[in-house]
Amino acid sequence: MSQRVPYYTVAPDGLKIMMDMEKYTKKSTINRTTRELIKIRVSQINGCAFCIDTHTSDARKMGETEQRIYCLNAWNECTFYTLEEKVALELSEHITLIPTKRVPEDLYKRVRELYNDREYVDLVLIINQINSWNRISIAMGNIATEK
Repeated sequence: MSQRVPYYTVAPDGLKIMMDMEKYTKKSTINRTTRELIKIRVSQINGCAFCIDTHTSDARKMGETEQRIYCLNAWNECTFYTLEEKVALELSEHITLIPTKRVPEDLYKRVRELYNDREYVDLVLIINQINSWNRISIAMGNIATEK
């Protein structure tokens, strides 16, 4: 499959909004490693190979270990993610699968024990941003290619 529509040139105003949100999330107080782990995990759930490829590459450039990247789909069974990362990943799964998982009060409380008001909002925006990118990428036919 090849890219179906040159969406950056067809809808530059819409993509500018997406890129502005991306700039915002990069300036958030959420740890850069946590942001990349969220992007990888959400992309795994959504089956977006293009985004998985992009964000695992970005994580490696940041110094993320292969072990932590490979085990993201079973993060809750691992001891090498921080408590902050684990609750962020759990929140990511619940928001990504919101029709069936929702965000239960006990999860909200656990997240809020570790993240303040602004950080909670930033986490939700980061999770929604990567979900949006996954859906754009899949709908537009973006594929991961060998480098």
